Amino acid sequence: MADEERPGAQLWVPDKHTVSALREAAPDCRGCELWKNATQVVFGVGSPRARLMLVGEQPGDREDREGEPFIGPAARVLDDALDAAGIDRDDVYLTNAVKHFRFSPASRGKRRIHEKPAVAHIEACHPWLAAELDAVTPRLVVALGATAARSLLGRTVRITAERGHVIEGPATHAGEPTRVLVTTHPSALLRLKGHGGWDEAFDAFVADLEAARAHLG
Repeated sequence: MADEERPGAQLWVPDKHTVSALREAAPDCRGCELWKNATQVVFGVGSPRARLMLVGEQPGDREDREGEPFIGPAARVLDDALDAAGIDRDDVYLTNAVKHFRFSPASRGKRRIHEKPAVAHIEACHPWLAAELDAVTPRLVVALGATAARSLLGRTVRITAERGHVIEGPATHAGEPTRVLVTTHPSALLRLKGHGGWDEAFDAFVADLEAARAHLG
């Protein structure tokens, strides 16, 4: 892939870092080639003054079609876990590390099959996430999965080794360190539905979210 196809989102991120300004500018982004096949950009939603931000990997098939993050099958798992942890979804800001849906070209014409974003996609899209952090200024960010953790921390993250405790990440534009709690992505739990290990995995996910709530006081 030629570098000119991934110039980076910084060329499209506006100087004014408010959630409304960012959301208005995001549809024009051509920071990587994923915009070509995606239906639309899927930007973050939620309270612009949230103390807690949840960051996933990328939009899924349904999110891409409807233009809103966390509304597919994994979202039901997330909603159940937030409820069990005593966190109101209306009080958090939800977004993804990558704003366009990456899917297998072979799946076009039927339900499109998710493909994990490449590191180049994560890096190209990172300026949007950095701007969202600057706009919302959450006290804590929960990284849902390895892609989100890599975008937030700037390095490879092993979920099993680092989940459940607060890690100090890079400084925001305001100069404050980003505090990140790493956990699994709810889509990983979906694969356990109807199989052994579901209860334990869900309880561990809830425990991580409870740790996030405790950190906020």
